[in-house]
Amino acid sequence: MRKNLDGVAFDLDGTLYPNYRLYVRLLPFLVSKLPLLAAMGKARTALRTEAAGEEAAGSLGKTGAGYDFYAAQARIMAESLKAESGSIQEKTERLIYRGWEPLFKKIRPCAYVRETLEALKAGGLRLGLLSDFPPETKVINMGLGGLWDIAICSESTGRLKPSPAPFLELIRRMELPPERILYVGNSLPYDIIGAAKTGMKTALFAPASKKRSLKGKADFVFSDYRQLRDFVLT
Repeated sequence: MRKNLDGVAFDLDGTLYPNYRLYVRLLPFLVSKLPLLAAMGKARTALRTEAAGEEAAGSLGKTGAGYDFYAAQARIMAESLKAESGSIQEKTERLIYRGWEPLFKKIRPCAYVRETLEALKAGGLRLGLLSDFPPETKVINMGLGGLWDIAICSESTGRLKPSPAPFLELIRRMELPPERILYVGNSLPYDIIGAAKTGMKTALFAPASKKRSLKGKADFVFSDYRQLRDFVLT
């Protein structure tokens, strides 16, 4: 008899595959495009800080209709790089968002991921995907296409995790009460805390060596996808 769940949603990067498998393939990019990537990292930190301030004030601030996350990100990057924001936005889209997607054809998911996803789906659960980068092409390239009921990018909501905005949109699109959804991620501050704030149950994917120290930080902590499958379905 499965847990009191009707859906399971997942983070992508570092959760469905180990981050190092991407980092190894990004080494040539890091050597040649480090300033662009560093500027993007600074911009995303600034946007997260802005979102945290808005949340503390009880408002989602600028994330209403018409808000363009990608333009806002590009403006901050352009200031850092002393360049024109339109050019930076185009370059970021071409080199990072679209440019990294083919790399996922050579990235294997974590062990037992596909088997677990198939078992959850066969058990009648809706499957969702929420990533801070566009996930659809990546999961297809990894061989995990055709499994998802919902796949969204937090940037389309105007905010990155752990802002409530992307998690609330995930809940809305999964058409389930938040307490009936389990969100699975590898980041305690971004995935687990963010999802828990919106009422979802949480599962933290962590190395076996860290499971003991992380006990109690999420509703479930696991290091092997077979453990997650059994937790949900038995």
